[in-house]
Amino acid sequence: MKSGRYIGVMSGTSLDGVDVVLAAIDENMVAQQASYCHPMPSDLRQAVLAMCQGQSLTLSQLGQLDTRLGRLFAEAVLTLMKRESLEASDIVAIGCHGQTVWHEPLGDAANTLQIGDNNQIVAATGVTVVGDFRRRDMALGGQGAPLVPAFHQALLMDAVERRMVLNIGGIANLSLLLPGQPVRGYDTGPGNMLLDAWIWRNQGKPYDSDAQWARSGTLIPAMLENMLSDAWFALPPPKSTGREYFNAAWLEQHLRHFPGVAAQDVQATLNELTAVTIAQQVQLNDGCDRLLVCGGGSHNPLLMARLAAHLPGTEVTTTDVAGISGDDMEALAFAWLAFRTLSGLPGNLPAVTGAREKSVLGAIYPANLLYPH
Repeated sequence: MKSGRYIGVMSGTSLDGVDVVLAAIDENMVAQQASYCHPMPSDLRQAVLAMCQGQSLTLSQLGQLDTRLGRLFAEAVLTLMKRESLEASDIVAIGCHGQTVWHEPLGDAANTLQIGDNNQIVAATGVTVVGDFRRRDMALGGQGAPLVPAFHQALLMDAVERRMVLNIGGIANLSLLLPGQPVRGYDTGPGNMLLDAWIWRNQGKPYDSDAQWARSGTLIPAMLENMLSDAWFALPPPKSTGREYFNAAWLEQHLRHFPGVAAQDVQATLNELTAVTIAQQVQLNDGCDRLLVCGGGSHNPLLMARLAAHLPGTEVTTTDVAGISGDDMEALAFAWLAFRTLSGLPGNLPAVTGAREKSVLGAIYPANLLYPH
């Protein structure tokens, strides 16, 4: 087993920064030791957003984005290492998810694309990197996502309590940790993505702090029903999605039926859309005793309150109460997946992704010190 200290790097669909965590990991333990959120330059964020939403770009522009993101991830790692007085030799490997810019899990040529050149990270840090986690699962017929349910199972499964883990990033995904049943998990639909896009368009803010703007609005029931009628929500799992589907164009398609509505009312309705689509999936799986929430959406008090209102009898809380920071969960998961890869252990759950079999995931970018002369 490749036990030791690992760094996990995650830049999610919300594009609100690069999360970096340091953890000591072995076969039986994941102990977080430090974390850091590295800011993403606004011009880089806007370029990635445009690409995710289908804006055409040249191969040169794509290549430059790949390099710039790789350098940004390296900066984030180096900042954490400096803060913790770490040398390259102190770290077994870096697990880097990369920035998803396209995810198309269905069709004859299903594909997914995460950019952020891992060679840049190795060259800057001198530490081995494990990346490109999703495509092996897709080659085996899976959706390549979500991958975090395997990590949730390892850390949060309980022998008696019916638990579900909800990650609310740009997209929301649910892990079903139900005693006596195979672990399953899938995307439920938009998390913060549409909320962030709408407040950015109307107020130039990256997110709705404490849901203040959504609280000032009033739910539009007809608009909510119109959005809920989207066929994607009725698809059976395994399923995954991203910004290539739930984006500004998707929102405009529904808004055109409701001309003249107040912008804050749209925000209130989008908040309810996220809450309802999550709660419906919890209920479809016969509910749970405790819903453990992580990701940026766990800081949205209105969303958390609406989830609790839709799920009476369920304790809605954050993963922090179980000892895992909700802000660091995904980055920690990819540190753990890097450990799994270097240890020759599978990282996917076929019951989650739909893959034909379990598999070691990812590609290894070795540092020179891995093979000393």
